[in-house]
Amino acid sequence: MALLNADLHCHSTVSDGTLEPEQLAARAKANGVELWALTDHDEVGGQHRARAAAQALGLPYLCGVEISVTFAGLTVHIVGLGIDPDDPQLLQGLARTRGGREQRAREMAEQLAAVGIPGAFEGALKYVGNPQLISRTHFARYLVETGVCHDTHEVFRRFLTEGKPGFVEHRWAALGDAVRWIRDAGGVAVIAHPARYAHPSPTHEYALFEEFKAHGGQAVEVVTGSHSSAEIVRYAELAREFGLAASRGSDFHSPEESHCDLGALPWLDGRLTPVWELLAHRIVH
Repeated sequence: MALLNADLHCHSTVSDGTLEPEQLAARAKANGVELWALTDHDEVGGQHRARAAAQALGLPYLCGVEISVTFAGLTVHIVGLGIDPDDPQLLQGLARTRGGREQRAREMAEQLAAVGIPGAFEGALKYVGNPQLISRTHFARYLVETGVCHDTHEVFRRFLTEGKPGFVEHRWAALGDAVRWIRDAGGVAVIAHPARYAHPSPTHEYALFEEFKAHGGQAVEVVTGSHSSAEIVRYAELAREFGLAASRGSDFHSPEESHCDLGALPWLDGRLTPVWELLAHRIVH
């Protein structure tokens, strides 16, 4: 089961990806993905399209979402897999989580204007359409388009991160709430790309895992597009230490921007419990 080419983390135009859900389904199938999930940020509006496209291609599918969470002053992401995308409590929770994005984006644009980059809010909005879904990625694409930066990776080195122009902190969902919404919607909660968080200390990271587990979280992304081989080993060990299942997902956003394509990840360690073993009854064939 560990050698299943599952890709359970990617993004469409419904959040901050550049491909439509149907295009992602086709790309996943063409790349040999054997189990797929679309996990847009704080939004399930693409789930029915993604599921229908996957079914038409004979690609097994799990409905998913990626929820933005504030934990001890740090923003972390929790993926929900196998969710019911029509669950009322989940929909209400996601709507509340999205609610602060527009005001945050306007404040980000004000900071960028102050350092000589005008019109960033309107520029970013061209890439998303809906102010409720606007994110740093959309600003990054605008800064590339206008020649301020060469690529989105340079944007995040120079702007939009803590201590740099354009960074505005936002209070997202509480960890316990996000895990509860996922569980109550029939899904499994997963800590997304854990190596990406700037924990102030190892004890802070342990506290995240402990609280996540205490709230009913069941898995962690061990293999993901941003993890090095050493990080894969580290989070495999933490998965075993905390009794968590292991997930695998590219975090694919765009053919031009993503380090890792759909279906191009290393295999899971065979000693781990793959998260899809917990979700066999939720897979749509």
